[in-house]
This record gives sequence, C-alpha cells and structure tokens, in this order.
Amino acid sequence: MKIACLGGGPAGLYFAISMKLRDPDSEVVVIERNKPDDTFGWGVVLSDETLTNLAANDPVSAAAIRSHFAYWDDIAVHFKGTKTVSTGHGFCGIGRKQLLMLLQERARELGVELRFQANVESVAAYAAEYDLVVAADGLNSKARSEFAAEFEPDIDVRACKFVWLGTHQKFGDAFTFIFEETEHGWVWAHAYQFDNDTATFIVECSAETWEKFGFGEMSQQESIEVCQRIFAKHLDGHVLMTNANHIRGSAWLSFPRVLCKRWSYKNIALLGDAAATAHFSIGSGTKLALESAAALAELVHTEKTLEQAFARYEDERRIQVLRLQSAARNSLEWFEEVERYFDLDPVQFNYSLLTRSQRISHENLRLRDKAWLESAEGWFQETAGAPQGTRRAPMFAPFKLRDMELKNRVVVSPMAQYKAVDGTPTDWHLVHYGERAKGGAGLLYIEMTCVSAEGRITPGCPGFYAPEHEVAWKRIVDFVHAETEAKICAQIGHSGRKGSTRVGWEGTDKPLKDGNWPLMSVSELPWSSENQTPKTMTRADMDLVRDQFVAAAEMADRCGFDMLEIHAAHGYLLSSFITPVTNNRTDEYGGSLENRMRYPLEIYHAVREVWPREKPISVRISANDWVGEKGVTPQEAVEVAKMFQQAGVDICDVSAGQTTELARPVYGRMFQTPFSDRIRNETGMATMAVGNIYEPDHVNSILLAGRADLVCLARPHLTDPYWTLRAAASLGDTVEAWPDPYQPGGDQIRRLAERAAEMAAQDRAV
Repeated sequence: MKIACLGGGPAGLYFAISMKLRDPDSEVVVIERNKPDDTFGWGVVLSDETLTNLAANDPVSAAAIRSHFAYWDDIAVHFKGTKTVSTGHGFCGIGRKQLLMLLQERARELGVELRFQANVESVAAYAAEYDLVVAADGLNSKARSEFAAEFEPDIDVRACKFVWLGTHQKFGDAFTFIFEETEHGWVWAHAYQFDNDTATFIVECSAETWEKFGFGEMSQQESIEVCQRIFAKHLDGHVLMTNANHIRGSAWLSFPRVLCKRWSYKNIALLGDAAATAHFSIGSGTKLALESAAALAELVHTEKTLEQAFARYEDERRIQVLRLQSAARNSLEWFEEVERYFDLDPVQFNYSLLTRSQRISHENLRLRDKAWLESAEGWFQETAGAPQGTRRAPMFAPFKLRDMELKNRVVVSPMAQYKAVDGTPTDWHLVHYGERAKGGAGLLYIEMTCVSAEGRITPGCPGFYAPEHEVAWKRIVDFVHAETEAKICAQIGHSGRKGSTRVGWEGTDKPLKDGNWPLMSVSELPWSSENQTPKTMTRADMDLVRDQFVAAAEMADRCGFDMLEIHAAHGYLLSSFITPVTNNRTDEYGGSLENRMRYPLEIYHAVREVWPREKPISVRISANDWVGEKGVTPQEAVEVAKMFQQAGVDICDVSAGQTTELARPVYGRMFQTPFSDRIRNETGMATMAVGNIYEPDHVNSILLAGRADLVCLARPHLTDPYWTLRAAASLGDTVEAWPDPYQPGGDQIRRLAERAAEMAAQDRAV
C-alpha cells in the first residue's frame, strides 16, 4: 500500500511508525512543509497512562520518549498573593522539538520516507497518486479546507487571547498557574517544565484586556517585554522567549475549537488537530493525536477495506475524542469566564480550577491529595459557621437564610405527585413528604402548589385556596417539624397556558379529554396546537392573580412552612411574562426585560409584604429557554436574577427550559449547574443548582467550587427517600443521624460502607 502522511507533526509521524510496524512492505511517506528541526510550540504534556498505551503500540519509541520526560506531581496556583499546592496529579512533559526528533529517528529506522520543506498544493493530487492519504496537517488543515463540503468542519474561535512562550525559569516543582491583576485587567499563565532547563509559559487573558494592552499592535519583543513585567516576580530574573518568528505581529492567537462531522472521504482520513482540537489547558491534544494514529493504523491493517477501517476509526475514536473535547470545553470555558471567580477565596478558587473540566471529582481529588482536600473541607465548614475543627464533606455544612437554619446543603426538589383531590393533599402526600423529610436532607420542597383552581396544572395538583387545603398541609408540616430536623418550603405558582392538562403519566402537557377549564396567560399563545388558547390577561386579571398569590402565601405561613418559593420558571404564568418566547405584549408588561419583569416583581413584592420577615423567599427561574437569542439566554438570566435580588429575594432556584416546545436543551451530567454558577458569581446572589445531579460527588464539587449554595436533587429522591443518609454512610460521615427507630439500619449501612472502602483501598494497593 502507498501511503502519504500530510504533516510531519506527532500525529503524522506516529501514524507512519505505527503503519510500518504492522506492514513493513508498505510505502509510507511523510510530507512536511517545515524543516526537520522547526517547531513552534514548546513543551508537550502526556500522562503515564498515555505512555503505557504508546508502549503497547511501539515499545522502542515509547522508551525513547520516556527517557526524556520531566515529571511532576503537583499543581501550584498563585492567586491573590497566595500559593496553593496540591499533589497527586502525575504529569510528565517533553519538549515538542525533542519529541519530533525522536519520532523522526524512529520513522527512518522503520523505512519511512521523510520529505521536509515540501508544500502540499493539492490534496486531491495526492489522493489520486496514493492508496491512502492521512491528513495530519494540523489546525489549519489544507485537506480539511479543500474538502470542507465532505468533512463539514465546525470551527468555533474562542474568546480568550493567548501567546505560547518559553523560559529558563523551570517551574520544576509543579504545573503552575499564575493569576496577576494588572492596570488593564487580569492576565494569567500556564507554566510547566519539559526538559532540564526550559519550561512552557503560555500567557492568556480576555480579549478586552488584550485590547486595552494593545498587544495586537505590538511586535513580538514588545509583547514579551510586557509579559515579563507582569510576571516578573515569578520569573526570578529569567526572560521569556518565542520560537514563533515566522508569525507576523505579536504572535497572540485565539484558540479554534475544531469539530468535523466526518473524518474520512474516499481514501483520505483526517487525524489529530485536523479532525478535532482539545484546548491546551487540559494538555491532551498530543495524547489524542498519538492514540488516534495508532488506532487508525491498526484498523487500516486489519480491516478488509479502507471504507470499513474508516467507519470503525470514526465510531471508536470519536467517542474518546468527544469525551476529551467535552472536558477541554469545560476547561476553556472556565478560563474564558475566570474573571467571575476572582472574588473567591484562594482555597475555593484553587478547588474550582482543579475540578473545572469535571475529569477530577471531589472524591478523586481526595485520592490524589487527601490532606489538601480535608483542609479545604475544613475551610468550607468554618466559613459556613460550623464549629471550628469540623471535618465533613461540603454537603453537610450548615446554611442560613434569614432566620431559617439548615443542617446541610441537600435539597429535595419539588416533584409533582398528581395525587391531590380537588386541590387537597392526601395521605399519599403525608407519607411521601414524611419519608423524604426523614431521609436526612436539610430542606424539603413540596410540589408546585397552585394559588387557584383555575391556576392548577392538572386536576391532581394541590392548592392553597380552600380551608381543607390548609388543614391537610398543616398536618404534613407538623409531622415534618415534630419528627425530623428538615425545614420545609412551599412552592406556589399559577399554571398559565400550561394548565388544564392530564396528570404526568397520562401524557405530559396534554389537554384533558374532558372537563377543561379556561386558561389565561401573558399572551394568546397556546402551549401547542393541541392545547387551548389562553385569554390575554387584563389588568383586572393581574390584580386577581396577585391577590391569589398573597392569599396562598398567607395560608402557607399559617400552615407553618419555613420558606416560600415563587415559581417563575418552566413556562408557567410568571415565566411566560419573563420570556420573549411567549410575551408579545405591547403595553408596559411587554418588550424590554424591565417591562417583562414588571408583573413577576409585583407578585414578589405583594407576597413579601405578608410573608414573615424572618422567613426567606426564593424564586425559581428558567435561566435558558434553549432557543438562542429568541428567548431568555444565560446572560439575560443574570439580569433576571439581579432584578429579583435587588427586590429582596433571598436565593435564586436556577432551573432551565420547559418554556416552549421549540427548546433544544443540551443534556448531560449537572447540565444546568453552569447557569447557577454564572448567576451566583456574577451577582453575588445565593443560588440553588438543579438538573441531573445524582451523586454525592456532584453535590460536594458544586458546593466547594462555589457554583451554588444549595443543591437540589429530584429523581434520586424519588427512588431513594434516604439518599442523604446513604450518602453520609458512603462518605464515612457518622454525624448525620438516622431516625431513632432506624438506627440499626443506619449502623448496618455504615459498617457495609466501611468494609467496601477497606476493600477498595486494598485493591488500589495491589
């Protein structure tokens, strides 16, 4: 087989090596436009895991690479005059130039032809001459652009600016992050050693800071001199160096995130950065390139046809690449938004940085550096008001809103039961809420409880509008207070255009088969073509509903609820006022965000007047309509939250979506937490995070990273009312108390958890 590798970087060279190992008779040529010793990066970061994979593919080159590695175990973060060091991270670095030399030498040994200073004018011409063309031609791939219609690339140029430099200040003790505040904004550096006397030094900042410095108009040397001044106290007299003299201007770049719908076309395959990029902040680009190169060579060798080889290559490697790209996206977005975290304490800032990609979880960090994590947990408990010396996971830290004190940060989310009769809770609700109150969570929500019969979502929804409702709810609240330490929150709302529908298991948002009641909303827009068209609310209607909210709040107080939440999310009445997807009014309640917020704020102020001052009020919002600029965006949600905050709302319950059938949400683990994170750290308002949170690790990482103050779990509490107590046992927490009659069960689950932890430790030791 005649094979042309376009690009002499790590991807192209390693594919050539891997192919020659499998098929020595193949004719493999590597075509590179630069000289053999030209390289425009500095160091490359790999891991022991990657080296193990390389050794399985080619022990010779793996051994050569390993012999030139610089190793470090620590991460050091310099922030606000504090240096924080954590250990157990296991990195290794090698100079990019050294790596290329080693791979070139190995390729020659195996009979690969290396052609340098050879420009590729036409990829199609190579495809006609060779049986296989591997396009490993990097970020600015000629192959990808020449066949853009076939590969369908999606290139997203990201916000931050960066410049890739080197220095003889080695930073040999740790992978180092440095954050410095300057007269034009914050500037930060990623630094790591890669050989005996040199380190990579990547300088990064926001585009706004970059523009204020005028970096774009500077020469490279002028730019370097400014960076040296910024980081002078960390460079210890050493200079910064560039090897990007081929680039005109200051050599600052914007990172392009590359995705391609397809990685192959006829006899051409994309490899490395040509196919997909991973942000430098997680150091996995070379890892992806090398491992994908070995996988592609194996499949080309073993499959009967190139078509079959390419199909398997894309199926098998795309999963791994997307997984790393997801982590890289999380990481680069953290750096893009890092300025929102500069008010955090250095302890919390460090934790947020370490866990930014979601590849390192709370308990994984404990395995890496137990001492540091326990000190951070102690800091969190102390700042939360726990007794000095408390060493418990963040989820078990106390929290206070006004006079309401929660024993921990776990919240049982509101979950519709559809079991009320004419708005009255039944024994089902007593058992359901009673069990979850006994399960250990600090705060228990009841489902959205409607302020009127016409404001119900379904006939099975409970209410706060009849005397019998008050009797039933008071019975439940009294039980929770008498038998548990949990606090209980009443969520009140009005269904708006999403009312008069069937109970959940009969069809979500489907209209009733008979017995429908009239609806009203902000505008005459039905939820769907199946649902009835609501009446546009008049001022008289708005007065009526406002008074119903007030009466519901007064009833909730008489029942003894500790907290109140106003539901202004998920497309119900108040949410419909907020989002432009449904609010098409032309009066003072439509148009601008200020107008759209007018009525929800009016409801809040009216309720706050009658709700006791010592009790908190929350508002639930949809922070993303998932329809782009046509609806509420995460950026606008910050302004929504800010308006509620200025009005006096104590905490924002940050949900998303369910406002329109046109929504296209992006699901995933903790997928709504970034909205809470943004609101909390851009406004300073306390928040609750929700959305596909189901493990103690999730809860603890969200809290200690400062992404929310409380964490809400819904489905986990449907399947396990005792989720919090089980989580405590799994974490070795003996403080969280089981109800007295259940103590024997609590003792058993703790013993089983201890035994499981011992066995896991033994397995790791082996």
